[in-house]
Amino acid sequence: MIIGVAGRNGAGKGELVQFLEARSFTAHSLSDVIRQELALRGLPESRERMIEVGQELRRRSGPGALAQKLVKQLRPDRNYAIDSIRHPVEVEILRHCGQTFHLVWVDAKLETRFQRMRVRGRSGDPQTVADLERLESLERGSDDPNAQQLDAVEAEADYRITNDDTLEAFQKQIELWVQSNLAFARPGWDDYFMSIARVVASRSNCVKRKVAAVVTIDRRLISTGYNGTPRGTRNCNEGGCPRCNSLALGGTRLDECLCSHAEENAITQAAYHGVPLKGATIYSTFSPCLQCTKMIINSGIVEVVYQSDYPLGRVSLDLLAEAGIALRQVD
Repeated sequence: MIIGVAGRNGAGKGELVQFLEARSFTAHSLSDVIRQELALRGLPESRERMIEVGQELRRRSGPGALAQKLVKQLRPDRNYAIDSIRHPVEVEILRHCGQTFHLVWVDAKLETRFQRMRVRGRSGDPQTVADLERLESLERGSDDPNAQQLDAVEAEADYRITNDDTLEAFQKQIELWVQSNLAFARPGWDDYFMSIARVVASRSNCVKRKVAAVVTIDRRLISTGYNGTPRGTRNCNEGGCPRCNSLALGGTRLDECLCSHAEENAITQAAYHGVPLKGATIYSTFSPCLQCTKMIINSGIVEVVYQSDYPLGRVSLDLLAEAGIALRQVD
């Protein structure tokens, strides 16, 4: 889960992020990218400089530049609290980064926010309410597509928290909201095992196509395999297979190919370690070729799940159907 945090100055965004961080969320701020840039230039931090440099970075790399840098650091096994979201393109990038995303807008009355800023005494904070209003007018929106667009971000919010009361009341609102939004989507078993197969495919040493297969029984991973030259021989990507390294046309010179296929390797790996495959399911990133199909049938595998069609695979699919092997293609 990613909880994005946005709001006006002094509204309590930092308190929300600290609350979540104390409860095992990993905290990030898009403003940290700007602070790093100021430090590199040897410039002291102020609200106006943050705005100016943020606009400069967006002009240089697009309005989503800060979010794009951050998304590269996110991992699917963590919950995140992300502060200082100030442009709708940043919201869009975070919404579509592959994890459940909620945008929370934190707000409070202008006078309340000004008093909080006076108490915290941060360098560059406005000294009068008029100064605060002037600075916030620069953040609310602009004809410049790379400038901050807080009004547009507010319109994208999934939830609003008003923070005009005590810190305890604010934290109670946060707790109730988080508890009501803990549900998140999990991948189905097909997605789960096919995702593993795609990772396995990255180990392939074939220079023409990276393919992988995983074998499961009762939703347990039994064996994996990827295409490449046989054990103890020179890898295909090191010149080990003459057909692949000469970039032969698809379907030609198959008698010269020294690479074993992914399904073949998954089945032989199970045999090598004495693991029976009767009643198993094989997940493959491509539908099997004819040779692998015959091995699948004779090994006792009862189901084939594949992602993409093998170019010469129609005969294989017909043979699997004739043998009574369940067959499914997944997206």
